Amino acid sequence: MKKLPKKRQQQRMHRAWPVPMEVKPSAIEGRGLFTKVPLRARQKIGEFAGERITQDEGRKRAKTRKQIAIVEIHNGQAIDAGNETTGFRFINHSCSPNTFLRIIRERAEFYTLHPINAGTELTVNCHPSHHQGTLSCKCGTATCRQFL
Repeated sequence: MKKLPKKRQQQRMHRAWPVPMEVKPSAIEGRGLFTKVPLRARQKIGEFAGERITQDEGRKRAKTRKQIAIVEIHNGQAIDAGNETTGFRFINHSCSPNTFLRIIRERAEFYTLHPINAGTELTVNCHPSHHQGTLSCKCGTATCRQFL
C-alpha cells in the first residue's frame, strides 16, 4: 500500500464533534449518522477523519469495496475512514441531502444545508463517486438518480 510520508500521515484524527451525534441503524443503508440536537442552516457539524493516503491508493481501495468511505482532498491526498468505528464514515448518500462536504486543503468538513431537527439522519450527496454509476442508490427521495 502506498502511503504518504510518515511526517505527513495522520492515522486517525480524534476531534470532538461540534454537535452531539450518534451512529444507529438507518432506513437508507446499514448504519447512519444522526444528530441528537437541532442544527442551524450552514452550521459546521464536523470533520471527516481517517487514514491519510494518496489519491491513487484511495482509488485502488475504492475498486475493491462496496461501501466506500474515502474522500479525496487537496494535493493528491485522500482520507480513508474505512477502519473508523464512529463518525462521518457512517453518513449516508442522498440525492436530496441535508448536509454538504467542503474540502479545505487537507481537511474535509461537513456543514448543514438548512435547519435540521434533532433525531434526523444526516445525509450528503456523494455524486460523483468512485462507484461511477454502477451502484444502486437507496436514498428513496423524489429526486433520486437511481445510481451512484
